Amino acid sequence: MSNVEQSFLRLVGIMDELREKCPWDRKQTIDTLRHLTIEETYELTDAITEQDWSGIREELGDLMLHLVFYAKIGSEQSKFTLQEVLDGVCDKLIQRHPHIYGDVQVADEEEVKQNWEKLKLKSGKTSVLSGVPKSLPALVKAIRLQEKSKQVGFEWENKGQVWEKVEEELAELKQAEASGDPGLIEDEMGDVFFSLVNYARFLSVDAENALERTNKKFIHRFTEMERLIREEGLIMHEMTLTELDAYWNQVKKNR
Repeated sequence: MSNVEQSFLRLVGIMDELREKCPWDRKQTIDTLRHLTIEETYELTDAITEQDWSGIREELGDLMLHLVFYAKIGSEQSKFTLQEVLDGVCDKLIQRHPHIYGDVQVADEEEVKQNWEKLKLKSGKTSVLSGVPKSLPALVKAIRLQEKSKQVGFEWENKGQVWEKVEEELAELKQAEASGDPGLIEDEMGDVFFSLVNYARFLSVDAENALERTNKKFIHRFTEMERLIREEGLIMHEMTLTELDAYWNQVKKNR
């Protein structure tokens, strides 16, 4: 038995023991774990954005615990076993990689993705979009919807066409603004965001990660501006926008 196998079985054993002996672990259900799992997933994405490999390792461990926890509860409810979970994903990977485990030939990663979507449709999926979770945050969902539709040929030919679409949507947003119709404005704003996500894909930019980097940059600069203002004995909400902007530009220069 390899060290990895021993470590995994150790985790399974600890989970069994905690489920039996710990009042908190014994009380948990799939519903009470759900929000905790979401939190752990976001902590992992934070670590990835920061390229914090130590944090990534720790958060992967936390997520692994949650996966084993769900499998334990599934077994207790006679719904499925951990072995069925593992066998299921192994079988799926083999089935959906016929270029590795069969005689299918592929030219590149795009053909791999296209074959993946075709195989999912053959397995009973009614839409290529059905695999996109409804509860995904809107920006991430937009990325996944576009990636999915691309695999069946619903895709722009070049980034120039996509930018023309961005400009078209911006013009429609301005028209909606002029109309004063809140619902129409919101619709057109959504179209602008969606088209910008599309443009980001054509630039090979992860729109979600790009926005998060900007969020982090804004937080850093704003809190640094607050610190400078506080050190000079000033009160932020009593200052003019021009005065605040001067501090903001000072922080930007200092990075």
